[in-house]
Amino acid sequence: MKLTVVGGGSTYTPELIDGFARLRDTLPITELVLVDPAADRLDLVGGLARRIFAKQGHDGRITTTSDLDAGVEGADAVLLQLRVGGQAAREKDETWPLECGCVGQETTGAGGLAKALRTVPVVLDIAERVRRTNPDAWIIDFTNPVGIVTRALLQAGHKSVGLCNVAIGFQRKFAALLGVAPSDVHLDHVGLNHLTWERAVRIGGPEGENVLPRLLAEHGDAIADDLRLPRPVLDRLGVVPSYYLRYFYAHDEVVRELGEKPSRAAEVAAMEKELLEMYGDPALDEKPALLAKRGGAFYSEAAVDLAAALLGGGGSPYQVVNTYNRGTLPFLPDDAVIETQAAVGPEGAVPLAVAPVDPLYAGLVANVTAYEDLALEAALRGGRDRVFKALLAHPLIGQYAYADGLTDRLIAHNREHLAWA
Repeated sequence: MKLTVVGGGSTYTPELIDGFARLRDTLPITELVLVDPAADRLDLVGGLARRIFAKQGHDGRITTTSDLDAGVEGADAVLLQLRVGGQAAREKDETWPLECGCVGQETTGAGGLAKALRTVPVVLDIAERVRRTNPDAWIIDFTNPVGIVTRALLQAGHKSVGLCNVAIGFQRKFAALLGVAPSDVHLDHVGLNHLTWERAVRIGGPEGENVLPRLLAEHGDAIADDLRLPRPVLDRLGVVPSYYLRYFYAHDEVVRELGEKPSRAAEVAAMEKELLEMYGDPALDEKPALLAKRGGAFYSEAAVDLAAALLGGGGSPYQVVNTYNRGTLPFLPDDAVIETQAAVGPEGAVPLAVAPVDPLYAGLVANVTAYEDLALEAALRGGRDRVFKALLAHPLIGQYAYADGLTDRLIAHNREHLAWA
């Protein structure tokens, strides 16, 4: 089995490698190719990857290359983990929206739109090259904004499923609080990527007992602290929102906080510099503890599970993924991309039926879906008016003066990545 990671020079990659090594019975990789244009980073990450495999007794071969076409040729699955523009672009995404009093974040609001505009054309080019060299390969997208990027891939006819680590993070946390195995925890996870709610936590499968009320009663304070939301909010909702909902439920508070401290991008850039220095140590043969602060917890386990299911070698029968709606949420178009529990196998992902969604959540999901429609149109066709309309439609913006100012700033800060600008 050959797996290719595009963006293999990422500091995330050792987390992925560790999962591939530990879970080799689930996903028996014989060849792993790391593809990245940054040769210096690729050498450091590739060296550590080989040492991790060797220490854990994995006999798979790891190669590195800057040649995308060679790297994806013959691959059974291609995993995308890109950051077009690097941390420098992320730094801008997190700062210029604040000038208009709007949240600055890499996947949400104006910053998220900027990332989508930079990313979608690049991902589609990669996917076309994968299709030319190996049309049967699955494309697993971990590149943000996952919902928009996955929809672009699916609309272009690619065999693709989107992946996020939010759901598996909740699954692992709830399992620890309940004292059960993670595989026993089934989430009623519904919404869009980075806009989801856990409406039930069931033990034993989709029809198991819902223990969410007990979780909130016994561990509500800890869950609220993790989400940085007041405990009474969780009690009144009776659900557990993704931590990204804080950008919506406490927007002005978040904007004030972001204006008072260094950006997350600056923190991550400093962390990446330290991690790359560690990766260059020939004695290091395991992922360093610092990597846990980089983000992406349990990403490797989610990726292994998804790849194994798609390639027919195992994996959990039900997984939270990003895929076409197909009537699952009747208030959205069939070709909207939602994030939900799905049955996953060699034919792809089929969403499980879900209970009706409360208007409190359905309204926001529909609004953000409309924004994502316009965002994808802007990413595919370009143009200032399309960018403006997408920003105006976003529920965190929604005023023409803000949308005008943000449009000018977005184009000014991203001109080198926008062919039409």
